[in-house]
Amino acid sequence: MSAADPIPDAPPPPARRRGGRLVLAVLLVLATLPLGGVLMHRFVPPLTTTLMVQQTFKGHPQTYRWRSLDEISPRLVRAAIAAEDANFCRHHGFDLEAIRKALDANARGGRMRGGSTISQQTAKNLFLWPGRDWVRKGLEAGYTVLIETFWPKRRIMEVYLNIAEFAPGVYGAEAAAQHWFGKSADELTAREAARLAAVLPSPRRYNAAQPGPYVRRRTARIQAAAGTVRRDGLDACVLSRG
Repeated sequence: MSAADPIPDAPPPPARRRGGRLVLAVLLVLATLPLGGVLMHRFVPPLTTTLMVQQTFKGHPQTYRWRSLDEISPRLVRAAIAAEDANFCRHHGFDLEAIRKALDANARGGRMRGGSTISQQTAKNLFLWPGRDWVRKGLEAGYTVLIETFWPKRRIMEVYLNIAEFAPGVYGAEAAAQHWFGKSADELTAREAARLAAVLPSPRRYNAAQPGPYVRRRTARIQAAAGTVRRDGLDACVLSRG
């Protein structure tokens, strides 16, 4: 080698190489954990959720009873679509029109409203924590894409109705039907299903069995809209027409 030839770079020390591989491995694990959780819950009922664990640590009793969608009244499916996400069967996780309307309403200074779809709420309720910070919203968007990619709409609705909170510490349609009406989720009437959907935004505030004026008005609107959901086939991605 002549004096003019460049001196080749020395290989990085073994410790630095090991450190780089460790960081890469950690990043790979963090990237694949969400996908693993989504794939597992495509078939396996969740044992619990972050909110349930959080409330348990606070000493609050929890009631959670998983039921397959076949064991939940289709009236509740229609009521949930009518109340929370009329375009559930049409969008791929995000309802851009609902988001635009929510932003317009909030910009006008009216009552704060959200544009979250049932898919987004399922992602948040199952995998994340309560709150409105941007980190959680970003993770929610990522999980929403994953469940819309790997779960059919029927599974999204099934998980949603099983982990949503319908009363303080009461999770899922079966526990809610027993708590509020003393019956199983597959026996709900159209009015009872609409009442359960009516309390979803604030289950720790509203009473489905003895509703106040606001819940009664909201119940009537949801019950009427659920009829439209059925008539127009807005539940077709969840309920069989056979």
